This record gives sequence, structure tokens and C-alpha cells, in this order.
Amino acid sequence: MAELIKNPRVQQKVQDELDRVVGFERVMTEADFQNLPYLQAVVKESLRLHPPTPLMLPHRANTTVKVGGYDIPKGSVVHVNVWAGARDPALWKNPLEFRPERFFEEDVDIKGHDFRLLPFGAGRRVCPGAQLGVNLVTSIIGHLLHHFHWTTPDGVKPEDIDMSERPGLVTYMMTPLQAVATPRLPPHLYKRLASDM
Repeated sequence: MAELIKNPRVQQKVQDELDRVVGFERVMTEADFQNLPYLQAVVKESLRLHPPTPLMLPHRANTTVKVGGYDIPKGSVVHVNVWAGARDPALWKNPLEFRPERFFEEDVDIKGHDFRLLPFGAGRRVCPGAQLGVNLVTSIIGHLLHHFHWTTPDGVKPEDIDMSERPGLVTYMMTPLQAVATPRLPPHLYKRLASDM
């Protein structure tokens, strides 16, 4: 959300797509995801620039290999730095820029098949919950942007949002995001619906 508030052009572009596809008289559903390519690109870009965990789970080399000019002896414990790869200019043009359009220019898979976008790992050991994670992030971001316009509090410019991160097992913003949500949809869509559970 911080990237979308910091980049109002991107936020508006997602909202325009949501307005075209979903409209103003219903809420977004999972069935809408396939018709929201820009929202999907925003999710990919969010997971690229801010992966849930900075390092993949450790792996053990089952043979001696050479990677990037380095010898990795058999039995070595190997960690992949997903965070650094997402910021590597050899892999990404302008890697620090939040630009979802990059995923329309190149076909990059969320499951790490080309070993560039690795928020959920890659290969045989890709996270079994990867698709669930992508769907949840798509749903959360989509609903938040469909229902509300997001801005900074009075006196704070979007470009002044502190994007510095605190690394650890998971990465999170060092300074909590402060945001103002303004409803965009008719009032009846904000009422709690009864459910048959």
C-alpha cells in the first residue's frame, strides 16, 4: 500500500481498471482477477520489490557446483538472497523504481521459473502456498483500492513516505505507514452482509 500511496499514478491506474471491470455496484471477486492484468502486475511488482522474506529457506548443495564464478562444495548450506536479486540492475531495469508496467514488457513468472522473481522460491521446492499468497495479496490490494482512495495525512507528501525496511525473518517497514482512506463506492457496498456459515 505504501508504494501505491507514494505512486498516485499507479494507484489511479489500478482504480481505473477496477472501475472498468468491476464497476461501482458490486465488489470485486476472485473471478475478476483474470480481467485485471494491471492489478496482477502491481501484485508482482509489490512482491518483487518487497518480498515477504528476504532470504529463501536454506538448501544444501547435493553436488559441487560453480555459481557466478564461485565454487559451492557438496554439502554446503546455501541461502538465496531474494531481496538483493529484486534490486539487481543486471536482472531488472531501474530495479528500485516501483513500475508494474515492467511485467507487460517481459514475461516473468511469479513462481520463479526464470529465477528472477522469487518471492515464493522456485523449482521443485516452490512454496506450496504460492498461488494462495498471490490470490490473497491480489484480493486485499484490489479491495482496498476499489473501495477507497488512499492518500497521505495532511502535511505529508507522497514522496516523503519512508520506505526503509527492517529486515528479519520477514521484512516490514521501519516507519509504520500512515494513510487516509476516502470511500469511493456507494454506501450500500460498505454494509456488512449476512453470511451462511
